[in-house]
Amino acid sequence: MAEFPDELKKLADIATDLDFSAKLRIDAIDQLGTIGTHEALLTLLNLAANDKLSAKERDIALKQARRIVRASH
Repeated sequence: MAEFPDELKKLADIATDLDFSAKLRIDAIDQLGTIGTHEALLTLLNLAANDKLSAKERDIALKQARRIVRASH
């Protein structure tokens, strides 16, 4: 479990690096959704609020965040 913060940081860095392709950034966002922790949820919400990302990427981040919230019920 101690490796999750590092993993979250790496995935968030990939998701926000505009030098990477959109597909790679979206894959990183999807990976964050599979982690499913509270920290991953917060990271996804931060991505959704990042206006440098495309609307599609922000929407995917919100969908992944929603999946985590639904799974916690």
